[in-house]
Amino acid sequence: MQKKTYLTEEGYQELKERLEYLINVRRPKNIKDLQEARALGDLSENAEYHAAREEQSLLETEIKTIEIQLSNAEIIKKKDNGKVGLGSKVTIEYLDDDETDEYMIVGSREADPINSKISNESPIGKALIGKKVGEIAEVESPNGKYQIKVKEIK
Repeated sequence: MQKKTYLTEEGYQELKERLEYLINVRRPKNIKDLQEARALGDLSENAEYHAAREEQSLLETEIKTIEIQLSNAEIIKKKDNGKVGLGSKVTIEYLDDDETDEYMIVGSREADPINSKISNESPIGKALIGKKVGEIAEVESPNGKYQIKVKEIK
């Protein structure tokens, strides 16, 4: 049984668009590149042919991976129950230095820490799931444990 892929509606659409691009643009270009390289003659010493075959392998792997992710996708529906969950935007305070951050909790496929999207499987994500405003969560990270406080849930 395949693992569920948790996606926001936006993430699901982006993944569908990526798949369509790979199938309708990249795959036909790769087929054309293979045909042109084959026309050059001796395939055993044909670098263009080998490069196109390598590209084909990577392309087909990505297409298959995305198809599996989409077939196992579960769209995140934000629940307004006052608890942190998938799809929540959470403002947290680090209790050791009074710094604050805001994160959106997403599935691992959409995680993008640079843009403040963290996975529900990340140390902070795991610690926050199910917490309410004012509650303190203990984060288990590779660098040791620390505490954060939920300041706001959107």
